[in-house]
Amino acid sequence: MKNINSIFLFLLMTFCNNIFSQSIQVLQSGTKTSIRGLSVVNDKIIWASGSNGTVIKSIDGGNTWQWLIVKDFEKRDFRDIEAFDSNTAIIMAVAEPGLILKTKDGGKNWHKVFEDSTKGMFLDAMCFADEETGMVIGDPINNKPFIAMTIDQGETWIDPVRGDTSKLPTLFLNEAFFASSGTNIFIKRNDNNRLIGGFASGGMSSRFFTNKENFIIPMIQGKESTGANSVAINNNNEMIIVGGDFANDKDTAGNCVLSNDFGKTFIKSQIPPHGYRSCVIYINEKQLVTCGTSGIDISNDGGLNWKLISTESFHVVQKAKKGNAVFLAGNNGRIAKLVL
Repeated sequence: MKNINSIFLFLLMTFCNNIFSQSIQVLQSGTKTSIRGLSVVNDKIIWASGSNGTVIKSIDGGNTWQWLIVKDFEKRDFRDIEAFDSNTAIIMAVAEPGLILKTKDGGKNWHKVFEDSTKGMFLDAMCFADEETGMVIGDPINNKPFIAMTIDQGETWIDPVRGDTSKLPTLFLNEAFFASSGTNIFIKRNDNNRLIGGFASGGMSSRFFTNKENFIIPMIQGKESTGANSVAINNNNEMIIVGGDFANDKDTAGNCVLSNDFGKTFIKSQIPPHGYRSCVIYINEKQLVTCGTSGIDISNDGGLNWKLISTESFHVVQKAKKGNAVFLAGNNGRIAKLVL
């Protein structure tokens, strides 16, 4: 009987460990491309974008990949991407001029839907609330954040304040936005179908902005390499922000905060992620994953406590909009799948 009980206990422990263990399955690597844009339409369709004019696409869940170089934009860095299906996607190129391109034929051809050559233009992140309504944010020009919006799936982009920059917040000296993962901004529709959103700044100062207010984020700040990098919000309007110091990417000080009231108050994680993190997402209402150049962490309690599951470097992580698959991307053309 004792041996039977021991065997049963061993099998039970093994089963439980398998349930709660996670691993990283690397699908692509070995190129000079730095990938920071990632959009997962469903469990089968994945788009990514990065340096050297590169766009990557899979329509079979990551088993095979198509690598595309956008003609006439071979030297551009596409830091963010939003995909809607296997044929339609939008990519964002950061620096002067800021560019947004769109494809309707799976990446064979791209047409320009936005261009801005203003001195100092640097686009950082793009987010869509649905298939029609999206927003892009850029580094400050004359101490005001650059913002443009679309209501026609990125075909046209408009200035939401119609040139009246007094309606925009004033940023502090050396306060800007990180283009590390395209996730320091979010917009979504609430239960009344009204748009809500926010964005987080970093650098010498780090703040969270809504359309009416802004709040200091109690994260590490004071250097150009510090502050908030990524914002995630779940269906209960619980919010989490990650960042840190990308110049000291193993430092855990002030790299993760949580809020239940849309940024009015924050609490810090009890066990924070194990270093600088550039992206965070909700897998479900309580489980999250975050990644950065020094590793990947999982939280099963809403972000209060984090467990390091890998020391591999990734810039961005995204979950399928319609599905459960989770993918990551980073330097050297690395694309991986999170196996839950």
